[in-house]
Amino acid sequence: MDKAPDHTTDLDPDLLAEALEPEDLLDDPLDSVAVDRPDPDAEIRAGLAYLSGSRDEVMQGLRIFCEYRDHRAIPLLLPQLHDLCPITRMSAVYALGRNPTPEAESILLQLLQDSNGFVRKAVAWSLGNYPGAAVLKALIRVLATDIAAVRLWAASSLADVAVGDPEDAVRASQVLRKALRIDNNAVVRSNCAWSLSRLHDACGDNPAEQHNSVQALVQAMLEEPDQGVAEDARTALEQLDDPASMARIRALLDDGLLS
Repeated sequence: MDKAPDHTTDLDPDLLAEALEPEDLLDDPLDSVAVDRPDPDAEIRAGLAYLSGSRDEVMQGLRIFCEYRDHRAIPLLLPQLHDLCPITRMSAVYALGRNPTPEAESILLQLLQDSNGFVRKAVAWSLGNYPGAAVLKALIRVLATDIAAVRLWAASSLADVAVGDPEDAVRASQVLRKALRIDNNAVVRSNCAWSLSRLHDACGDNPAEQHNSVQALVQAMLEEPDQGVAEDARTALEQLDDPASMARIRALLDDGLLS
């Protein structure tokens, strides 16, 4: 692979070597690049041209396709996943999360081993748009092993990947319940609670698994040392279409165990 030429960007490459913190990372990572654009077609045409231009133009094109979807961009985005610059790889990963294609899945899975935490965080987010057994397995692994910022998005993406298949929903719920108990970061635990809520109905005709998830959320609501996580667990329970959950909350309120 050729050495990347010198270039300038609006991000400091030195930041990409530092450990990531999960705080303030709960919103969609692409919100920061999305801006009001009056003519999407013109932006897409410009983005396609940028992706074939200079290195700085490529960065502009990547930002555009972090917001817009167009199949014509995919063959221009894929080579950027191999770029030597982690900023470029990260941006390409986000763009291919917005423009998912089966051709990118295997490369994205490889990039979960990338040495740069920003790249891995981007991959954990983007893989939420790539349902399948291989992605489910990879997200389960990083939820248990990676840095907090990556685990945070792995917890969210697990729900995206598993929500369409009852067996996947059960498997994902099992690991999310474990992470809700043992993860050492409160923001990650909160995302686990929200994902459990999303997967409750997706578990299909499996009342035992649904019951286990409800119990895990109740336990977090009552025993979680972080008040924010406890409140998120309660809100996740309240959003379930589950009469037993609401009855449990009402009983706890009546007993004075909740306020």
